[in-house]
Parts: sequence; C-alpha cells; structure tokens
Amino acid sequence: MPPRECSITDTLNLVGERWTLLVVRELSHGVRRFEGIARNTGAPRDILTTRLRRLEATGIVRREPYSAHPPRYEYHLTEAGEELGDVLLTLMAWGDRHLNAEDPPMRFQHACGHGFTAAVVCAHCGQQAREQLHSPTGRGVVTG
Repeated sequence: MPPRECSITDTLNLVGERWTLLVVRELSHGVRRFEGIARNTGAPRDILTTRLRRLEATGIVRREPYSAHPPRYEYHLTEAGEELGDVLLTLMAWGDRHLNAEDPPMRFQHACGHGFTAAVVCAHCGQQAREQLHSPTGRGVVTG
C-alpha cells in the first residue's frame, strides 16, 4: 500500500530540513544579504547557496541585484515565503512552551500592544483548530 498523500509531506520535501526554515526566518526578520543569512543561521556557505537556489526555483524567495560588479543579490520572500513565516511563528510558540518555557530566546509585540503568541484557529469561527477538526475528505484520507 502506498503512503498517505499529504500536503505536509509535500511541504516537508521542500522545507523540511533545518537550513531552509532558518533562511525563511532570517528573511522574515529583514536580513536580506547572503553574509547576514550565513552568519545568523550558521549554515555552511555551500549548503546555504543550494538552499537559496532551491527556494528561488520553487517561488518562495526572489533575488534582486544590489551590485553589478561583483554581482551581488539581496533575497526577499515572495507571498508564498511570507506565508511560511506563519508556520515559523507557530513552531516558535511550540518551542517557547515546551523547550524554553523558563526564558524564550525571542519575544514579539503585536500591533495591538500585547505580547504575541501564535495560535491556529478556524478562519470562520475563531475556535482553536486542533480541538474541532473532524470528517476529513480528499485523496489523502486512508480508512481501515
């Protein structure tokens, strides 16, 4: 029997290793240049180059030249890349609760004036998603 079809699997095939998500984190924080991304992620340069190219090829990142001689680029998240920022905020909230509960390494303020905590809720009713999910449909549903 083949494995379950799932968008989680498809997404992890693209971003499911450490360096890719850390690149998205840095771009979300406004770090745009290769040197800054390398410094803040700790990624080896060859791996970082490969990840940036793949993110560009898949439409998560776009690059814009800032120097012609020598050629240098800044990297920016596309709309799809910005949406991954929401996933990172959720991962960060989990890590803050379960790995760094005593002293989370980074905190954000929301525009409303309160400390920000990510929560996944239904876009229609606002209730917590994980407590109310039921009746899955689609080609990834496996029964028995």
